[in-house]
Amino acid sequence: MTTVRDVCNALKVIAPLHLAEEWDNVGLLLGDDATEIKRVMTCLTLTNNVAAEAVAGGVGLIVTHHPVLFKPVKKITGDNAEGRMLLTLLRHGIAVYSPHTAWDNSARGINQQLADLLGLQDIRPLRSRATADQIKLVTFVPEPQIDQVRQALWDAGAGVIGNYQKCSFNLRGTGTFYGSEGTNPAIGQSGRLEQVEEIRVEVVCAAKLMERALTALKLAHPYEEPAVDVFSVKTLTDGGGVGRVGTLAQPMTLEALNRLVGEKLRQPHIQFVGEPTQIVSRIGIACGAAAEFLRDAHRAECQGFLTGEARFHSCLEAKDFGIGMILPGHYATERFAMETLAKRLGQQFSQIMVAASETEQDPLQTSSG
Repeated sequence: MTTVRDVCNALKVIAPLHLAEEWDNVGLLLGDDATEIKRVMTCLTLTNNVAAEAVAGGVGLIVTHHPVLFKPVKKITGDNAEGRMLLTLLRHGIAVYSPHTAWDNSARGINQQLADLLGLQDIRPLRSRATADQIKLVTFVPEPQIDQVRQALWDAGAGVIGNYQKCSFNLRGTGTFYGSEGTNPAIGQSGRLEQVEEIRVEVVCAAKLMERALTALKLAHPYEEPAVDVFSVKTLTDGGGVGRVGTLAQPMTLEALNRLVGEKLRQPHIQFVGEPTQIVSRIGIACGAAAEFLRDAHRAECQGFLTGEARFHSCLEAKDFGIGMILPGHYATERFAMETLAKRLGQQFSQIMVAASETEQDPLQTSSG
């Protein structure tokens, strides 16, 4: 049996939610995660047409890149299009999950896939993600009290690694102490050397939560003066970050790069800014509508910048920077990755059907007239 929760947990590994932007609305947005499902559908945007396709196909979970309920709502009624769509999904027991910017930013996410499609080398995030300072707390606890001490630390916010909670390492050993006159040890007596079987407990903790965690530890610990070690921790990169930047295997003209992008993204119509003959070797990438990263591309000494769409004034800024900006469309830079996500989930959950929406289309059309 496969549940909504099973697929959501897999998605959290593929696109860890801590990689999402602070303003975003990601994760399970609608539905009961304990529900058994037989079919999953991916899409770029959850529209009425996509919802109708899901209902007709017996889909139990829709994975939409763009979130529903993006802004706070006070009521869901049939008075508007989104309300009617959500009510339809609720009536049919269809859950909705959105990875959005977590999928954009993850190690194998959309921006990385765009960089791979273009054959870029020396790929790295275009904008590094600030990582929170971390510490590791180590203490030594008699085995009967280990659960209460660990739970106190977890309740204080310690023991979180990515999308995993209640993380700890525990090692059995022997502790010794000699309590001087006036002490009142929880185990043994003062005035003599004691040996106690203890568990060494280690948990990571955000540095900003250190005082809260230490207070919780001391309140839960049975000893008068618990031994506590605090270590600073260097966080290893998880491969995430905003956008991507890399170098083409061979420099090419902006015109040739436009053709390459169009071929890889199956998009015959490419808007662009810049001189067709200018040479591009280093490219910045930010999928969707992400012209705000143009300056990051400029600082990274890029001659080209690929995003889906941009405002007029961003196009002027690209021209001032001398950067060739390539605009194949919002849909083209992201929809393909929802198809690859469907394939990846389908390989992991072979007992259910996983497919990208067949009715979804780019709302923008072109005319030769």
